[in-house]
Amino acid sequence: MRTFDFAPLHRATVGFDQFADLMDRILTTEVSQPTYPPYNIEKTAADAYRITIAVAGFSEADLMVEVKENALVVSARKAEDETPRTYLHRGIATRAFERRFHLADHVKVTGATHADGMLHIDLEREVPEALKPRRIEIASQKALEKDVVEAKAVN
Repeated sequence: MRTFDFAPLHRATVGFDQFADLMDRILTTEVSQPTYPPYNIEKTAADAYRITIAVAGFSEADLMVEVKENALVVSARKAEDETPRTYLHRGIATRAFERRFHLADHVKVTGATHADGMLHIDLEREVPEALKPRRIEIASQKALEKDVVEAKAVN
């Protein structure tokens, strides 16, 4: 495996430390990533997204969705079933899980719904007005000259 050293990037740039940390996190992730539960990420509009997670066997009370430190954390813990059961085949996994999604700046979770064994989490990118591009009007020279008031010398 290749490893990259991002130390020169930290020395030569200002404000790109999040980018370097992201690249470091992506490149150093282990090959054996958890695959449970399966999920989809879709783009529903220009600045809207939806994460859909298959959570068969879990109720709304078993699921927890929270946002902390630019990360969306979805976790589930099934309460222990007291009734004794004998399974001939057990293919529906209801084991506890925690799935993390790192959110970009200005991405907010707008809601979550649970229907038909699927958990849908809606996200939206809300760019502040100060960061949106704005058009600067260019004043003509004649308009500047019109605003100048004649001044007389005091001495």
